[in-house]
Amino acid sequence: MSEARPPHELIGSSLREGRYAVTGMLGEGTQGATLEAVDKRNGQLVAVKRFQVRGARSWKEVELAEREAQVLSRLRHPLLPGAIEHFEEAGALYLVMDHIEGDTVSTLGSASLDEVLWFLHDAADVLEYLHGQTPPIIHRDIKPGNVIRRPAGDDETRPSYVLVDFGSVRNTLRLNGGSTMVGTFGYMAPEQLQGRATASTDIYAVGVTALRMLTGTEPEHLPHEGLDIDVRKALGKKASPDLVAALEAMVRTNPDERASSIAPLLAKLPRPGATHDVTSRRQPTGTRQARAEPSSARGEPTRRKQRKRDRRKQRKREQRKQRKRRTGRATADDSQESAALAILRPLVVVALSLSRLAVVIALVVVVPVVLSVLSIAFGPKLRKASKKVLAAAKRADQAIVRARRRVVSHPNARVRIDATRARVAPEPMEQHNEAAAERELAAAEEARAELERRRR
Repeated sequence: MSEARPPHELIGSSLREGRYAVTGMLGEGTQGATLEAVDKRNGQLVAVKRFQVRGARSWKEVELAEREAQVLSRLRHPLLPGAIEHFEEAGALYLVMDHIEGDTVSTLGSASLDEVLWFLHDAADVLEYLHGQTPPIIHRDIKPGNVIRRPAGDDETRPSYVLVDFGSVRNTLRLNGGSTMVGTFGYMAPEQLQGRATASTDIYAVGVTALRMLTGTEPEHLPHEGLDIDVRKALGKKASPDLVAALEAMVRTNPDERASSIAPLLAKLPRPGATHDVTSRRQPTGTRQARAEPSSARGEPTRRKQRKRDRRKQRKREQRKQRKRRTGRATADDSQESAALAILRPLVVVALSLSRLAVVIALVVVVPVVLSVLSIAFGPKLRKASKKVLAAAKRADQAIVRARRRVVSHPNARVRIDATRARVAPEPMEQHNEAAAERELAAAEEARAELERRRR
C-alpha cells in the first residue's frame, strides 16, 4: 500500500480509480480533511471526507470514522447529507457524500431572529428523525461548525440548515457502559463528560448553538448562573419571553429537567417571518390577554402547514438528486446487462433447440414405440401409457417453444410487433425451426399409427 499524501497535495488528482476528481478543500482537522470533488459519472459535485488511518492516536478514532460511514449509508433525510459510498485507498478512509451548498453557521456571525427560528424548526425535524431510529442515533457533536446554512433555491422560500459531520455519532445501545467521551466543550452537555449521551444531549447542543447565533458569542463567554447559562441575561431584549423560556428548557444542565423534544417548545413561538415586537406581546389587562390567546391558537395550524410545505419541498429536492444518481448508475448497469445478454442469448437458444429435439426423439418416437410393442405381450394398459407419454411430450414441446420465444423476443433483441394482435412475432429462423419440429412430430405419430395397424 502506497503512502497517503497530505490532503492539499490531492487537489488536481483523482480518487477511486479516477472516478472522483479533487478540485479543492472544504475543511481540515488534525486527523482528517474534507475535499471537494467532481463525480465523473454524472458531473455532480461531491464532498469527500478523508480520514488518515496511519498515525491515528488510537483505534477508537478509526472506529468512529467507520461508524460515520455505516450510519450515513442508511439515513435518508433532506436535512442530512446523503452518503454515496465509502472506500479505503493509500492508507486512508474516504467517505463520499452529497455536496451541501452554503456556509457553516460558525462563519456567519450573529443571525437574525427569523434565521434562528428557522434553524430551530429544522433541528426539531432532523432530531425527531434521528432519535426515532432503532436504536436512536445520537449525533453528540452539534455545533455551529457542523451546521451548514443552505441558501434558498428557486423552489424554496427560505434557507435551510443541514446537519453534517457524524464522526462522533453513537448508534448502538451499550448496556454495560463503555461509551467514549466525544463532543466540543461549550456545546457539549454536562453528561457527556461522564461518557453518557441521550436524545436530550443533542437538544442541549442545539440550544447553545441557537444562543451562539443570536449573540455571536461563544458559550464559555456567555453569562452563567451557577452551571447553567443565564439565557435571559445573555439575550437581554433581543428575544421574547417565550423564546427565552424555550432556550432555557433546552440548555438546562440537569438532563432530567431538560426538554426531551424541541417541537412542543416551538408551538409557543411566533412563525418565522412574522412581526417580533416584544412589547406588543405584553398585554396590560387580563381582558386583552384573553383576546390574544385565540388568535395564537388560530395561527398554530397555519404554522404547522407551513412547516409541512417546507419539508415537502426539501424532500422533493433531495429526491431529484437521488434520481439523478440512480439514473447514472442504471445506465451503466443496463450496458453491462446488454453485453452479457448478447453473449448468452445464442447459447440459450441452442440449448433449448437441443432440448426440444431430445424430447421429440425420446418421448414421441422411442418411448411410445417401445410401449406399443410391449403392449402386445402385457396388455392394453401399456397402450394407454403410450398415449399419456405423447401428451406429456406435446406439453413439454410447447413449454420449450415458449421459453425460446421469450429469449429471442427480449427487449435487447431484434423483434417485430404485430400491431393488430399486440404480440411479438418470431424471427424467420425460429418459424423454420418450429415448422420442422411440427413435421417431425407428425411423422412420428404416423409411424406409431402404422405400427399399430401392422400389429392388428
